[in-house]
Amino acid sequence: MNIAFASSSGEAVDQHFGWSKRFYLYQVDEYSSSFLKVIDSSEEPEEEKAKLNYKIGTIEDADIMYCTQIGPTASKMVQSAGIHPVRVKEGEKLEEAIKQLQEMLSGNPPIWLLRIAHKSNISFKKRSV
Repeated sequence: MNIAFASSSGEAVDQHFGWSKRFYLYQVDEYSSSFLKVIDSSEEPEEEKAKLNYKIGTIEDADIMYCTQIGPTASKMVQSAGIHPVRVKEGEKLEEAIKQLQEMLSGNPPIWLLRIAHKSNISFKKRSV
């Protein structure tokens, strides 16, 4: 699955979704992660709805998007685009967020994460209970 992080440096989540000028895109599965690219989202229109559509379009390859804040309208629009928004506290390290996501995947993932994983064709080993 692909994860977009709203970050100014690529080290920590430190941006509001609508104000972020860059997103760092990673491919993540249960056991590994790899950096894919930096997404430049700085050439945004002025009008609010057009701005949100532009931001969502820049992260269209993402299945999940991490940010520090996101407004209710933007959150609904992001979800309608098939991207799951996740709010975290400012300064959360990208590597820690990835590690936590992998721990969820290898444990007992919440239903929202299972849906995304299956959509992304992540196969899970059969777990004994």
